[in-house]
Amino acid sequence: MTGDVIVPNVSLKGTGLAPFDDRQTALLASMYAGTRFEPLISEGFELRRTVAQQAEMMASGNMSSEMQAASRSAISARGFKVEARRMAGLMRDKFNLAFIDVGGWDTHVNEGNAQGQLANLLGNLGQGLSGFAQQMGPAWSSTVVVVISEFGRTFRENGTRGTDHGHGTVYWVLGGGIRGGRMAGSQVAVERRTLNQDRDWPVLTEYRAMLGGLFKRIYGLDDSGLDRVFPRTRPTDIGLI
Repeated sequence: MTGDVIVPNVSLKGTGLAPFDDRQTALLASMYAGTRFEPLISEGFELRRTVAQQAEMMASGNMSSEMQAASRSAISARGFKVEARRMAGLMRDKFNLAFIDVGGWDTHVNEGNAQGQLANLLGNLGQGLSGFAQQMGPAWSSTVVVVISEFGRTFRENGTRGTDHGHGTVYWVLGGGIRGGRMAGSQVAVERRTLNQDRDWPVLTEYRAMLGGLFKRIYGLDDSGLDRVFPRTRPTDIGLI
């Protein structure tokens, strides 16, 4: 994230290193005392303490095995169930924008459908989203969550009972104020003539346009404000809010 607004960036997984003790914290704070960075350093340590406290509470609830499942660049769908609740706690008290990167979706072999590795991944993702909504409490009524993939999938199954990388995908949008329970946006009959390159789901709603439409509703951004977020992109309002 770039721009004039300061955006804290803290890993909920931890770094595997021992936490700062009071002496080390004081030394680091003294390095920036009297500078324009002093309030940012103080905020950073406060946020670190908050995350550490939440980690201790989760561990006391016998969730340490869940946390271990998340020890890589992106947390697993199983670990997401734990992280989503922790994120909700932070967002209720302090922040209004956050993201979680969930890995493990690069399935090419034996995906399965109602049963199998893909069904398990989706089940864990759904449980994490449900837990996040519960943890948000009353704040859920004004919360919007978007689940988006960095790549789509092919329409046809490959030779190893899986699917490969493709273009089109589906965006999941949920929240207390979302007009949900339906498919939204442009739709097309799935048949050979509508496939992209005769293999992929077609891209019907570009993700920046969809997010721009949401931002316009959520944050009241005008066209010039949206252009600063997604340059040269026309927002698409598909009636989600």
